[in-house]
Amino acid sequence: MGSEVVDHDKVGLTDEAATMPVERGKIREFARACMSDDPDYVESPSPVVPPTFLTTVNFWMTSETSPLAQVGLDLRRLLHGAQEYVFHGPPPRAGDELTFRTRVDAIYEKEGKRGGTMTFVETVTEFRDAEGTLVAEARSTAIETGKVAS
Repeated sequence: MGSEVVDHDKVGLTDEAATMPVERGKIREFARACMSDDPDYVESPSPVVPPTFLTTVNFWMTSETSPLAQVGLDLRRLLHGAQEYVFHGPPPRAGDELTFRTRVDAIYEKEGKRGGTMTFVETVTEFRDAEGTLVAEARSTAIETGKVAS
């Protein structure tokens, strides 16, 4: 669990680069789990990734490497506030290997309507292809509530 105090000095913190292979079978499994039967995802020999596939990057991170984990959020009070995917060209395809890095983009607070201060932590994960070209970004907002939900 995180500490009781969020470290606002962690804005700009970036993890080490890591790689994520984009595998045909994983694209198919992800599409099926999302109830998609789109042939571009499930039948193509070189399928493109569904737009939300990049969330699987979380399976390639650990609490030791994730900048979000290093901010000091109390996981008992954590909510997923927002998620956005930005593609800077065609989506990745099976066979691609993406290098990714996540950084803490912003930390701020707002007073909650049900009492307590909410802390917002925005992160950006950049995905680059083998040539180092930025191909996509995943932007996420985590919210630590003012108190543990009952």
